[in-house]
Amino acid sequence: MIAKAEDNKPKFPYVFFLKVLFVIGLLAADYYFKAELSREADIKQVMRGLYTFLIPSIFLSFVRFIVIVLYNARHKHRAVRGNFVLGVNRLTAVLNVVFGLIALLVSFGINPKDFITGLTIVAMAIAVLFRDYITNMISGLIVMFSEQLSVGDRIKVGEHRGRIVDITFANLVLQDEEDDIIMVPNNLVFTATFMNLSAHQSTLFTVRFELPLLASLHIEELEQALKDSLTTHPNLSDKPEDFQLKVIELGKDFVRYKLDLHAVSNSNRMHRQLENEILKEVIKFERSVLKSS
Repeated sequence: MIAKAEDNKPKFPYVFFLKVLFVIGLLAADYYFKAELSREADIKQVMRGLYTFLIPSIFLSFVRFIVIVLYNARHKHRAVRGNFVLGVNRLTAVLNVVFGLIALLVSFGINPKDFITGLTIVAMAIAVLFRDYITNMISGLIVMFSEQLSVGDRIKVGEHRGRIVDITFANLVLQDEEDDIIMVPNNLVFTATFMNLSAHQSTLFTVRFELPLLASLHIEELEQALKDSLTTHPNLSDKPEDFQLKVIELGKDFVRYKLDLHAVSNSNRMHRQLENEILKEVIKFERSVLKSS
């Protein structure tokens, strides 16, 4: 699926303005109640923690807003792939969590630098224990900022196939043809066989089927029967050269065929419906031949 730039337009930044108003309120309280607050060390410490979170968060939100506006302006007149805006939003959320944790430490009067230094060994152990999640998170960021795939694309990763409905730091969230939700670790994109089935969509599709040798003796009749039923199909090209039935394997008691066709659209759903209709025609032909023999 090709995502248009206008779909990524930033919404009105309500949260940004709420943060600004909150900071203004804190500054006003600090100015008008300076004497009272100087006697309340705990409240003063909490306010310092709020400043530690809100000011960097406001700056980060402003930078995020400008980056998205510039990105959309640059791609205003062309369709774009990728998940740049999704990546910016997720990265902003992570940095806000970091600022929040630092602000929490400051609120309790703990020096963040000393705290982090004291937890160095523990942090290393945590990094080892959560190595897979960390590498998944890095892989997710790479996917978000790359042009390889986008939300809405149909992909095949290893043995998993489906449409991407979301990209998180841990997983690609796929919806398969049975409408089941599959969580695929981001690492698989880089370590397993990966195919983006939506990157180069085409009206050409292929139907493969197998017939017993007895039914294959009437191949001319099969080809004519398929032509008669398909040449007037509203979702198929009516050009004679677009109909190509080929033998791809000859076995002891079977023959495998491949039928190449051009649809009027590159819709994967339409291709699957057409393939289903064609296979039903093949089954009818096989039944009629075996019944008459």
